Amino acid sequence: MKISVPQTIPPCGQLGHVHFVGIGGAGLSAIARLMHQSGVTVTGSDAAESRLLTALRSEGISCFVGHDASHLDGADTVIASTAVREDNPEIVEALGRGLRLWPRSAGLQSVLLGHQTIAIAGTHGKTTTTAMLTSALRMAGASPSFAIGAEVEGLGTNARRGMGELFIAEADESDGAFLVYTPAGAVVTNVDADHLDNYGTVEAYDAAFTEFIDHVDEFVILCADDPGAAALAGIARQRGLDVVLAGFGDNADLRGSDLRVNGSNTSFTVTRDGNVLGTVELRVPGRHYAQDALLALGAGLTAGYEFDALVDGLGEHRGARRRMEFLGEVGGVRVYDSYAHHPTEIRGDIAAARGIAGDSRLVVAFQPHLVSRTRIYGEAMGIELSAADLVVVGDIYLAREDPDPAVTTRLVLDAVSGPPAVDGGPIGGLDAVVFPLLEPGDLLLTLGAGDITAVGPRVLERLAAGE
Repeated sequence: MKISVPQTIPPCGQLGHVHFVGIGGAGLSAIARLMHQSGVTVTGSDAAESRLLTALRSEGISCFVGHDASHLDGADTVIASTAVREDNPEIVEALGRGLRLWPRSAGLQSVLLGHQTIAIAGTHGKTTTTAMLTSALRMAGASPSFAIGAEVEGLGTNARRGMGELFIAEADESDGAFLVYTPAGAVVTNVDADHLDNYGTVEAYDAAFTEFIDHVDEFVILCADDPGAAALAGIARQRGLDVVLAGFGDNADLRGSDLRVNGSNTSFTVTRDGNVLGTVELRVPGRHYAQDALLALGAGLTAGYEFDALVDGLGEHRGARRRMEFLGEVGGVRVYDSYAHHPTEIRGDIAAARGIAGDSRLVVAFQPHLVSRTRIYGEAMGIELSAADLVVVGDIYLAREDPDPAVTTRLVLDAVSGPPAVDGGPIGGLDAVVFPLLEPGDLLLTLGAGDITAVGPRVLERLAAGE
C-alpha cells in the first residue's frame, strides 16, 4: 500500500500514541524501538507471531498477533508497512477515524529530527554497511543512535537511541523512502536497478539516487567500484559536497588492496591518497563485505574519527541477521542463511559461500522474492545460481503482490546451467525436499528475502533427528 508522506513531519514526541501496522518487520520494529526509547507510547500488530514480537514485548511494547480495528484504541498516529494492503482492518479504521496515517519513512524522519544523520543508501549492502559503521563508531568512542534493517549480533538489536547527536540510519530506496530524509552525510554502496514495480524504469531508479544527493548537506561516500555510485561524484561535487570514492579500483581516494579471503575471514590494506593507513581484518567473508567496510571506514574518517579505532570496530562486526548468517552444523552439514534476492546479491553470497565451503559441495536453496522481480530478473537469478553444485528453487514469495500464472519458478530453473536444478515447491515443505539431497561435508546456503529463513533451522532439526 502506498501512503503519502505528510508535508510537515513533527518530532516523534508530538505524535501521541503511535501504532505500527506490520511491527514485526525489520524497518518498522526499528522505528518502534526508537520511539519507545524516546518516551512515546507505542503499540503494534503483525500477521504472525515471531521472535521479534517476543523481543519487542520484553522491551515493554505491546504487540498484537493479527489485525483488528480494536488495536487502534487510544492511537493518535498509525505507521504502516508498505506490505500492508488497503483492506487491512486497521488501515480502514485509521482512515475512518481520521487518524494521522504515515508511511515508515515519515516515522523514521520524525525520529531523525535534531540529529546529525549519516544515511546509508544503495541497492545492495545497506544493512551491512550501516551495521559496520555503527560498530566502528562505537569502538571509536561515539554513542550514535542507529536504525538498521536487520538485527545485528554484536549490537544485540536493530535500533537503539544513543547518547550523542550522531544517528546512523539505513536509508531504503525500495519505495522512495530515502528521499524523505535530510542527512548531514551519506553513503551510496551501489546503484543497480531494482524495485522496478515502484520506479517503472531503470532511468527513474537512477534518477532517484541523483535526487537523494540533493538532500545531503555535507559529505557523501561513494563506492568507486560501482559505476552507478561513482557516477554520482560529479553531481555531488557540483552541489558543494565533500566526496570520497572508496573501493579497490585505481579511481578510489580511499583504496583497498591486497584483498585476502580465508574461510570466514577477510583482510585488506587501506591507503588514502597514496598513503598507507593500515590493515583491516574482518570476521565476515567476501569482497562485497570488504567494499562495505571501506565505505563505512570512509564515513567514519570523514566524520572525524581515528583510523585505528574504527578498524578495531570493523573487526568486531560479526554479521547481521540473514546476512551470511551461520545457523549451525549437524552431521557434517553446515547451514547458512542470507537475504540475497537480486542477481548481484546472489552472485556475491555464492562467492562468499564458496570461500567458506572450500572443496566441499555447495547446495543452494533459493526462494524468488516478488512476482515483479522474478518477471524481470528470473533468468539472471538462474544464471547466478549456476555457480552452486546443486540448486533447489522454492515457490515465489508473493508478499504484497498477487500471483501471475505466467511468472513461475520455471523462469529461474530453466536458466540454471551446469548443476542439477530441483523444483522445491511450497516453502512449507522445502526442508523435506532439501534434506535427502544433502551429504556429509555439504554447505547448505538458503537464499531469499521471504520466509525461506525458516528452512535452514528445519533442515538442522531433521539432521539432528537422524531421519
